[in-house]
Amino acid sequence: MGIYHPRITKIIKKLFVPIVILFLLISCNVFDMNPAEKENLVKYNQILQEELDVYADLEEELSVREAAITAREAELVTLFIDLLKKEKSLEIDQIEFTSKKERILADLRTKKPNNNQRNIAARNLNNSHADSESNRIVLGGVERVFLDPPGLFFDARIDTGAKTSSLNALDMVEFERDGKPYIKFNIIHPGTGENTELTRQIRRYVRIKEHMNESQRRPIVRLRVKLANIDERVDFTLVDRRKFSQQVLIGRNLLQDLAIVDVSKKFTARSADTSDHETE
Repeated sequence: MGIYHPRITKIIKKLFVPIVILFLLISCNVFDMNPAEKENLVKYNQILQEELDVYADLEEELSVREAAITAREAELVTLFIDLLKKEKSLEIDQIEFTSKKERILADLRTKKPNNNQRNIAARNLNNSHADSESNRIVLGGVERVFLDPPGLFFDARIDTGAKTSSLNALDMVEFERDGKPYIKFNIIHPGTGENTELTRQIRRYVRIKEHMNESQRRPIVRLRVKLANIDERVDFTLVDRRKFSQQVLIGRNLLQDLAIVDVSKKFTARSADTSDHETE
């Protein structure tokens, strides 16, 4: 069904009668007209015909739009029906979930563990914790560690209070290689006391704030560490540690879940691999 705009309908009705009379007069030759009048009449007829064509096009366009609106309304009705179905399904699921929860709670209330069961569970928990503790290595406050590079043994401070391990680094120079950041620095040879140069790729930076001083941006590199039966690649913060007794500090990034520290002891860690290195 087409949509007739009130204004268009009014115009068509207004023009319909004059056009019909005009065509009748022309076809019947009721009165005689000179050529100029005939030409004007023809032009007027063409103008009227063009306007009628425009109105017809508008009516067709309105019909197309009405069809599109009707289709969209049908889609909205379908979506609304689907939404109602999903809402109903969610309500059913909620009822089932609530019912299941109540059944579980009722079962738990009727199956409370007695004292013997509680004691057994507590013993199992304690035994599990003890087993976990027994699998860890006991380290002293100072231990011998093997770093590679440079492939040397160092006395290291074992500190569970430090999040990241750190290494004494002097004369640090940063540069780029193949578009990646690198750093060149010196460490003190533990045997000769001479500077030993290392070059490592910078993995990231960290800001460290010391007491009464501004925070400093420090590079982090990765080295291989051997300590007792631990053999891991660990991140080290590079920092000037000349004021400390040990050039190396081992923090939680190596110790966590692997070792227990007894600060009253020193050099407790031994392994076959460490003995081989020391012999060489």
